[in-house]
Amino acid sequence: MQKLDLMYTGKAKKVYSTDDETLCIFEYKDDATAFNGEKKGSFEGKGIINNKMANIIFRLLEKEGIRTHFVEQLSDRETLVKKVNIIPLEVIIRNVAAGSFSKRYGVKEGTALESSTIEFSYKNDDLGDPLINSYHAVALGIATRENIEEIKTLAFKINDALKKIFIEIGIKLIDFKIEVGFDSEGNIILSDEISPDTCRLWDAETNKKLDKDRFRFDLGEFGDVYHEVFNRLVEKYGE
Repeated sequence: MQKLDLMYTGKAKKVYSTDDETLCIFEYKDDATAFNGEKKGSFEGKGIINNKMANIIFRLLEKEGIRTHFVEQLSDRETLVKKVNIIPLEVIIRNVAAGSFSKRYGVKEGTALESSTIEFSYKNDDLGDPLINSYHAVALGIATRENIEEIKTLAFKINDALKKIFIEIGIKLIDFKIEVGFDSEGNIILSDEISPDTCRLWDAETNKKLDKDRFRFDLGEFGDVYHEVFNRLVEKYGE
């Protein structure tokens, strides 16, 4: 597989084309951002950890019958993935009140929700990724009603699988966001990454935060907790 042109540079990854038009290469960076890119930082090796961690999780999800973009890890920082036409929605699943949900609804952080909930944000940096409902998404031509229902079903299936994966290593899945899109065959599949960048993860016994909130709110141990989550995954599931 030949790595060709740089197609896109995001906050955490670079995306390159290949000599197969249905595949591309993700190259993970060490950069970290928060608050729609207003806060920036990094730690050495973050890209390596997130690349390997996401790939472990994608392989586990594939075993649960969840289609992902993962094809093959090429190096510490690079992974070959299916080229996906991303639907411009961030899909957010919440199991426990935290972050903007707590602020928006006045619910104490750490409160277990009566049921897991789903929300969508419109992926548009210029607009600050505003919340959007399914009717807005259909009205704007972002997705069809059938697409939305399929995305909901997929997201909750991913939630069930991730909760099991993480609780097995002593971590509670508080909430997470995913990106999905169409592969070359028209299937809606999971894309982007799953890591402490995209999930709120708390230690199951102490409720210590093991995710990007440590960077967002200057809690310290930013790189340390990423290493901790990765090491727990490797110890339980292999690299």
